[in-house]
Amino acid sequence: MAFNVNEIEGWKKRYPLLKDILELKEVTWLNPNARDMAQVEGLAVNRQDMENAEALWQRFAPFIAEAFPETAAQGGIIESPLKRVDGMKAQLNSQYGAEIEGVLYVKCDNDLPIAGSVKARGGIYEVLQHAEQMALAEGMIDASKDYSQFASERFRQFFSGYSLGVGSTGNLGLSIGIAGAKLGFQTTVYMSDDAKQWKKDLLRAKGATVRECSGDFSKAISEGREATKQDPTAYFVDDEKSRHLFLGYSTAAVRLKTQLQEQGIIVDREHPLFVYLPCGVGGAPGGIAFGLKQVYGDAVHCFFAEPTHSPAVLIGLLTGEKEKVCVQDFGIENRTEADGLAVGRPSSFASSISEQLVSGAYTLEDGELFKLLKLLSDSENMFIEPSAAAGFPGPQKILSTGYAAARGLNMANAVHVVWATGGSLVPQEEREHFYQKGTDGLQRTSR
Repeated sequence: MAFNVNEIEGWKKRYPLLKDILELKEVTWLNPNARDMAQVEGLAVNRQDMENAEALWQRFAPFIAEAFPETAAQGGIIESPLKRVDGMKAQLNSQYGAEIEGVLYVKCDNDLPIAGSVKARGGIYEVLQHAEQMALAEGMIDASKDYSQFASERFRQFFSGYSLGVGSTGNLGLSIGIAGAKLGFQTTVYMSDDAKQWKKDLLRAKGATVRECSGDFSKAISEGREATKQDPTAYFVDDEKSRHLFLGYSTAAVRLKTQLQEQGIIVDREHPLFVYLPCGVGGAPGGIAFGLKQVYGDAVHCFFAEPTHSPAVLIGLLTGEKEKVCVQDFGIENRTEADGLAVGRPSSFASSISEQLVSGAYTLEDGELFKLLKLLSDSENMFIEPSAAAGFPGPQKILSTGYAAARGLNMANAVHVVWATGGSLVPQEEREHFYQKGTDGLQRTSR
């Protein structure tokens, strides 16, 4: 849908923040449509759906442990550490000149096994869900059986007659490509031209086919969707519309609750949980936010973080038009170093849910991502890719809005969780390049 100049000008008058967004300024937005959980209605998924998704992960754990030995020690459960980062908190206090109240943690999805990013949660889940449905329909399996047999040659031979397709800027493609190829599917990843070359190379090495598309993420999805429709044996993982991706991400909340309990952390009205989620098309952060709201209700406050040059979900939620608008409609080119967040149009499925659940969103310039990456490396000896650093300014950005004061929250008791969404598979040469960019950026800032 194309919008005319008068419509856009009308939105700018109705939503003054839009003017700053279109001038590529960093902004912070609080969602006026966010509801208390007692008033939330009409969501396309519910807590039972999330619990069913977690049960599927448990059924497939024996297969995952066998097919991916790096998960064997965890019994085939794909999970990442939760790490308290006092050193990074001190760095942020110094960098942004505002004291973070409470404690700061990183959810280390940069170290998730198999795919090295948060996309392992949604992408691998959807591949497993599709494989299970196929095997059930053929009478090859039932829920009482040992799912390790999905790693057998018999199952690989069966799946080799079928195809998977996905459009991706990189990380979702890695999760689909690696899991699909391991099961035996003929897997094709349609990648936007801003995707990193090393991700394309790794996918090919894992047995997936890569199709390079001229254009951004939305173009890659569109091309992949249409090409997959032409193949009667193919299944397309649609990041803009997928219920299964969303539910795969939502199960992270169940795991996080266990980790917080293990560290003796209480989450309730007097001990609020703030979570900062890098946001591309909105499926991963939306799914995680949905899950956390099911687990913690109004005690958790979720915020999305986007690049100033790719504020797709922010514009969609701000205007209320959601997936009907893309950043290019507003003259924003959707070019960012945060390739995992380089999305012009938000997910229709996720946006319809997030508009009631997410507390707000903010944007940041690309240069900040590299600075934050370096600060984390220096203070905690942790590496993340640039897009994964987007959550770190969250505590201070939200503090500046008066959000907590307006709700009477005791921030001295707050727990802040920054979701680090990817990085462990990044080659060493790329890591050094990112670190140097952060070093250069900090040096310019200090002059």
